[in-house]
Amino acid sequence: MKSNQRQLKNVCTGMAFLLPNLLGFLAFTMLPLVMSIYMAFTDWNLEMHNYFRAEPIRFVGLRNFAQLFADPDFGRYLGNTFFLMIGIPFGVAASLGSAILLSLEFRGTRRFWGLSILTALMLGGCVILTLAGMGATAMTMLMASLFGSVFFIGSIGGRTVYRTLFYFPHFTSGVATFILWKKLYAPENGPINNALRPLFSALTPVAESLLPFADGIATVLLGLMMALYVVMVFRKMRRWEDGECGHVSAVLGMVVLSTPPVLSMLWVDAPWVRVAMPVLLAVGWLWFAWHIFGMKRIYNCVLDYKIGDSTIVDGVAMVASFALIGLANVVWNLPELVGQPEGLPLPKWIADYYWAKPSIIFMGFWAAVGSNNMLLYLAGLSGVPQDLYEAADIDGASRWQRFWHVTWPQLANVTFFIMVMAIIGGIQGGFEMARVMTNGGPAGSTTTLSYYIYTQGFATGRLGYASAVAWLLFLLMFVVTMFNWKFGNRYTNE
Repeated sequence: MKSNQRQLKNVCTGMAFLLPNLLGFLAFTMLPLVMSIYMAFTDWNLEMHNYFRAEPIRFVGLRNFAQLFADPDFGRYLGNTFFLMIGIPFGVAASLGSAILLSLEFRGTRRFWGLSILTALMLGGCVILTLAGMGATAMTMLMASLFGSVFFIGSIGGRTVYRTLFYFPHFTSGVATFILWKKLYAPENGPINNALRPLFSALTPVAESLLPFADGIATVLLGLMMALYVVMVFRKMRRWEDGECGHVSAVLGMVVLSTPPVLSMLWVDAPWVRVAMPVLLAVGWLWFAWHIFGMKRIYNCVLDYKIGDSTIVDGVAMVASFALIGLANVVWNLPELVGQPEGLPLPKWIADYYWAKPSIIFMGFWAAVGSNNMLLYLAGLSGVPQDLYEAADIDGASRWQRFWHVTWPQLANVTFFIMVMAIIGGIQGGFEMARVMTNGGPAGSTTTLSYYIYTQGFATGRLGYASAVAWLLFLLMFVVTMFNWKFGNRYTNE
């Protein structure tokens, strides 16, 4: 009896300690969750249902979801969300690269003298520019001094100091960081454009000399994009024949690789592109179909084998193709750009419709260098068995071979976790950035789904419609996460 009373007392004591957390969960998580489910199926609107205008809230069934798919803004903002996620692989690569660099020891090696010389050159260059009247701004000198100080102090203190300096900006709040980058991106007097202004002035005569060859250069750039497509399709089919790529991986890779040629027909005004790109796509997909249905594989494998490798490699090729298309458009527009009185115009960054999303991607790349992902990779690198490196050295492996065949496979677990969390964050992110830096503009180019939910729910008062968008966003994240968990988790190390 006493034992039962003691157990009951222990349970009550434990529940008493858990009660504040449970009450907080019920009040701030569970209740809003249930309310949002209810609102998603009603016409709840703050303009009609408020203290001064008490109209009845009606149950509308799936009308909010049907209206959502009929809304052209939803598709555009969904595209913005996915476009901004292009920077995720580059952010992960930056985190891994910084982790590998910070795992090296700089103190007492030749790197110390190399970084010291680099620091002296940076500071000396700023002084020379100032004495020569080249207009080195105070901000330029400050940034050069800052980078030089980081190099020099890190060389003296070793990798521990470097790790602290790299991770220190991560403690800054997101709003403060966005305000800083908004100032950096200022079109007229921002530090970035002040640093680029002399460079663009020097490049204006070069651009003018290229005007007679603009059409040829743009054609060559698009030809390189087409050649990259052919090479990647050939690589995909060869890996499929050798059993290094499953059917699902091959189809996904073909879809990813075919996206730039398809969009180039919308983005490029040259008439020959609308003829060449369909022919290119037809050849690629016929080649793909001939391999899939008309050839016998040398080695068989499961349907989704190497789907992660296909996504990463083909995704990088897709981004490279988009870059070639963008450069081709810039070259075609050189006469208009050079014809302006001030010469080549400086980018307007977040104030320009076409520059806004790339500017946000670049800012995200900077944030990824010293993020928590860097710490995760540092922890993963410390767990790689040194015996594998010794075996690779005995076999005569180069640094790249050591990384590709030893380091990268051993980091599969860390990479899988980082990619899952990064994709979830990319789908539901973008609110703070849009709210602080751009207000979703210009012309909705930086409005993501999360900011769209905010504007619909609290700017226009359409709480029912905003709840429907929120639950569709949840469904999208759930499907993508389950896809990653199903296919990405299969090939991680145990």
